[in-house]
Amino acid sequence: MSAKDKFHNIVKSALQKDGWLITDDPLYISFGGVQMYIDLGAEKLIAAEKNGQKIAVEIKSFISTSAIADFHTAFGQFLNYRTALRQKQPERILYLAVNLETYNDFFMLPFTQMQIQEYQVKLLIYDVDTQEIVRWQN
Repeated sequence: MSAKDKFHNIVKSALQKDGWLITDDPLYISFGGVQMYIDLGAEKLIAAEKNGQKIAVEIKSFISTSAIADFHTAFGQFLNYRTALRQKQPERILYLAVNLETYNDFFMLPFTQMQIQEYQVKLLIYDVDTQEIVRWQN
């Protein structure tokens, strides 16, 4: 199992503030002979439905000297995890969690936006200081 991301507890707290129940920390998936650990699994019960929403969240801090290298790693993990989830837990929606500063500085660039749109990456943008989710991007 890999080490927790620098902002793991901040994202966990932000999800809880937003009404999510953390069900897995981490969320373990075994698929095609590969064992994977997605940072968090969460569930939100919706009063109008019998079944709640289920998500998985992969958290990335983007703190190295190369944002594009961090993006390659995060993107690769996201795509691998999404493939496994579609087979093992298709009811769960996968989000890539990035902090607001990284989102504004890197994820708003045309190249990054094109990749996100082309591969339909869902983002959870959080504020490190307030420990709150500021945006869900589907």
